Amino acid sequence: MAVTRRRSTVFALLASIAMSALEATVVSTAMPTVIADLGGIDRYGWVGAAYMLASTVSMPIYGKLADLYGRRPTLVFGIVLFTLGSLASGAATSMNVLIAARAVQGLGAGAMQPVAMTIVGDLFTLEERGRVQALFGSVWGISGIAGPIVGGFIVATVGWQWVFWINIPLGALSIVLLMRSYHEPVRPPVRVSVDWLGALTLTLASIAILVGAERELPWLMIPLGIVLTIAFLVIERRAESPVLPLALVMRRGIAVASAASLLLGAAMMAAVMFVPLFAQGVLGASAPEAGATIAPMLVGWPIAAAMTSRTLSRIGFRIPVIVGSIVVVIGLGALALLAHPGVSLWSLRSAMFVYGMGMGFTLTAQILAVQSSVETNERGVATATNLFARSMGGALGAGALGAVFTAALGDRLPAETVAMLLDPHRRGEIATVAIRDALASGLMPIFQVGALLALGALAVSLFYPADTRRAPIHADAAVSVE
Repeated sequence: MAVTRRRSTVFALLASIAMSALEATVVSTAMPTVIADLGGIDRYGWVGAAYMLASTVSMPIYGKLADLYGRRPTLVFGIVLFTLGSLASGAATSMNVLIAARAVQGLGAGAMQPVAMTIVGDLFTLEERGRVQALFGSVWGISGIAGPIVGGFIVATVGWQWVFWINIPLGALSIVLLMRSYHEPVRPPVRVSVDWLGALTLTLASIAILVGAERELPWLMIPLGIVLTIAFLVIERRAESPVLPLALVMRRGIAVASAASLLLGAAMMAAVMFVPLFAQGVLGASAPEAGATIAPMLVGWPIAAAMTSRTLSRIGFRIPVIVGSIVVVIGLGALALLAHPGVSLWSLRSAMFVYGMGMGFTLTAQILAVQSSVETNERGVATATNLFARSMGGALGAGALGAVFTAALGDRLPAETVAMLLDPHRRGEIATVAIRDALASGLMPIFQVGALLALGALAVSLFYPADTRRAPIHADAAVSVE
């Protein structure tokens, strides 16, 4: 059997992760130029929403495919799809074509993170896995922050099309490295078919709920999503090979981890989306300074993840899950208390560092616990389930917190005034104490809700079992590595 070269494989996985993370943020910088070129400003929001929806709803499906047909073919298919979507996005001649191409990109991105993390679970011991996932978290965070900077440079030099086309060589490199370096054991022929009816129902249910959370026909979409979710559960109970095996999902460790991830994903939006807005609009920071307020989170996260991986074999999963959740509450609680006019940027950064440490502890322990609680042939769907819950929480949180923000502002501060406050060239015209105080009043409830969501995640985490290990802590013996 061919030998897997772990370093080359990890490099290929990091390239795919960086590609999807970069694309999630790089496009926002290019969009004003894209609108000027293609028009269609009324469909502006759907350029990002199409990508987010497609990547989120496809995660559980790719997890199941990875278990049935193998990690490498599933991941390579996702990268190919993402690369084709990138090619089509750059070549788009209308806003509708761009939205469709972004959906194709998102369908490819849905494979990248869950399957990449499943491969890490196959190749590395429990002690090694945390350090590798800390590296993944660092690359994800750095790529996300670098996105707007890279996007601005590309648009100013070679044109907005290359915001998408830059993925083509990266995708090709990832595929070549995976094909040459990563070798799975030969799998027996699959005798069961994919539960496509369940996959379709889950997809439609997720889309309906996410669209409703974005305040698009919520009176219709959210009830429709609930009905489709019930239908999905009925289908899964009868399916021969369900997309989300209910017996697996309802295991105590996986169910608690998924529920906590859902709440933590929503809470994360309070920090990632609104702390930069507070720094720039209320405190008068520049755009780079505002973006840098969340950077300490991306320092604390991998540090805590590496620390967690060193102790899991001695203390188990429950302690870091709960301790991490407590630290998250402290970080977001401090943010809720500090977010007042006149607070220093370093105070916000300190809170974000603490928050990042908490997320590094609890989410690393969660994903490793989920992977260690199942057999190898269930690891793909178990990993994807946890990441799907976190992604759904983030998407739902973004929509719900946006509604909280709009309601908190009310008629006191029109959207046009907020836009002027964020423009460094026009800020001086309106940056009065009263206006900044009004914006701060609209943002304070956001941080309070984020802290409450974190408290909810802590309450759920208290039900985490003492030890969920079912699989060995060593790398898969079926995979030969060097």
